[in-house]
Amino acid sequence: MPASLCLIIATFLWGSSFIALKYAIAIYDPALVIFLRMLTTLMLALCLWRYVIRFEYRSGDWKYLLGMSLAEPCLYFLFEGHAMEYTSASQAGVIVSCLPIIVAFLAFFMLKEYISKAIVIGFTFCIGGSILLTLLSPTSEQAPNPLLGNFLELMAMVCAAFYTVAVKHLAARYSPLTLIALQGFSGSLFFAPFLLFIDLPSENQHDLTALLSILYLGSCVTLGGYGMYNYAISKVSVLTAAAYSNLIPIFTLILSAIILGEVLTLGQWLSIAVVFIGVMVSQRHQELVVDVDDETLSADTSNLKSVPEANESKG
Repeated sequence: MPASLCLIIATFLWGSSFIALKYAIAIYDPALVIFLRMLTTLMLALCLWRYVIRFEYRSGDWKYLLGMSLAEPCLYFLFEGHAMEYTSASQAGVIVSCLPIIVAFLAFFMLKEYISKAIVIGFTFCIGGSILLTLLSPTSEQAPNPLLGNFLELMAMVCAAFYTVAVKHLAARYSPLTLIALQGFSGSLFFAPFLLFIDLPSENQHDLTALLSILYLGSCVTLGGYGMYNYAISKVSVLTAAAYSNLIPIFTLILSAIILGEVLTLGQWLSIAVVFIGVMVSQRHQELVVDVDDETLSADTSNLKSVPEANESKG
């Protein structure tokens, strides 16, 4: 399957996750929702054990594996689960637009990938648009505290960016299912102690829609979405993969309007436009990288042509 198609499917599933989370946390505590989600993922991954054990460990990988697991699912879902208590699904989806910019900065420091002025300008627009969105977002039933909710979602994006860079480093030696199984295990282990501090629902408090939402999150979103993404990121650059996250708010807005009936104000649409301007500006980074690579390749080719062939040097 083409990497681009995998990334489109993954972003659609992630965009729908905000809707499913809304349904789930309306009935259950976020910690319980995330624990059951990760447990579902782990159980499904164990059913595919022969694919999970396909990996080649290299010395030092434990730092990336540990950091990846801590960033996502542990801290990421902790931030995002509570963010959905305070902000709307559509606003959270827009905050996701900042992900490619954050990934670019982390890729520069961790993978030594090229970073341009376009990334810096785009980052400024994205963060400014996110702040504007927060300030102009009215308190509502769907977003009782958008300031706190959007901040928590932004922290989740920082974790997601670190996850993306770590997966890029590991993807050549670990199968997508291996990394997902590790996520399911670490997530279940991390969120299990939280169950001791929350009120677990009784038999009469269960809701079929909420339970199906959790099942959907653990199977389709985590196993399917992350599986597609992890496969794709092994085929393309980390910034190219991250750029597809721009589709997440689009899918989220459409699904929020269709399923949740959310309506955005003019000020919110303006904020969204600012965010997307930042994203569009940042995409010039990829064009600059291509130009630099082409120039480097041309220079290298010229150098190769200027070197005498073996037969000529002997004569």
